[in-house]
Amino acid sequence: MSSNRQSPSTPRVPPAEGPTPQLELPGPTLQWLASHERIEWHHHDRHQLIHPGSGLLQVETRAGSWVVPPQRAVWIPALTDHAHLARTPTRMRSISFPASVDPVGGAQPAVLVVTPLLHELVAALAEPGPGYTDAQRATLQQAAADQLARAERLSLHLPAPVDDRLRAVAALLHRDPADPRSLGELGAAVGASERTLSRLFRAETGLTFPQWRTRLRLHHALDRLAAGRSVTATAAACGYATPSAFIEAFRATFGTTPSRHRATTGGSDLHHFSPEASHG
Repeated sequence: MSSNRQSPSTPRVPPAEGPTPQLELPGPTLQWLASHERIEWHHHDRHQLIHPGSGLLQVETRAGSWVVPPQRAVWIPALTDHAHLARTPTRMRSISFPASVDPVGGAQPAVLVVTPLLHELVAALAEPGPGYTDAQRATLQQAAADQLARAERLSLHLPAPVDDRLRAVAALLHRDPADPRSLGELGAAVGASERTLSRLFRAETGLTFPQWRTRLRLHHALDRLAAGRSVTATAAACGYATPSAFIEAFRATFGTTPSRHRATTGGSDLHHFSPEASHG
């Protein structure tokens, strides 16, 4: 897969017209990505599970984006246009399945909880040790499929608004996640009423404005923690009144504490991975 380095502030939009390239997935893959390195828009004819063994990976689709730490993985259905951006140095593992084999189910991408067993299976397939036979690989692949069929789905998706007025509000909050203005005040800044924006947020993202802003703030928090910012500084920068409120929201969403996330995204995968961090 081709890649290039790109700043996180660079607009991330898929091609407006025409198909994206179809890239082959010969089997399990392992790719090391430098911080801010990007894999451009493409698709596969196979289902793909993307799991960062370490680091912090942003997975983008036409519908929006996910920020994925090592305790999580993203399921990308076959033929789904997607791109990747490493928000820290990232060890990106993936395994794939034929389009006719769908252990997860559903036509949309999904974020899944990575149990310790699934973590080990993906690692064994993407980074196999010497002496694996084809039969042993098939056994590991089937075990991974069984785990995926039971995997818990999480709502970590940050939907991308389409309406120009919503996009203007989103741009303001991406620039300053701690912006305290209400939807009405933000609407006055972009030339739209609070009622109109509230209706559009529900229609386009499936979320209320407070729900959408919470997800945006947590996505930005992941970046700040991975960059070494303290929990207290991150909470303030992302609009939380107290560090405890931030820690509670972070744990409820990502299944780990902010401090453990910071250690995991900055270090080796198996050393920092723990069963406690994989549930939530």
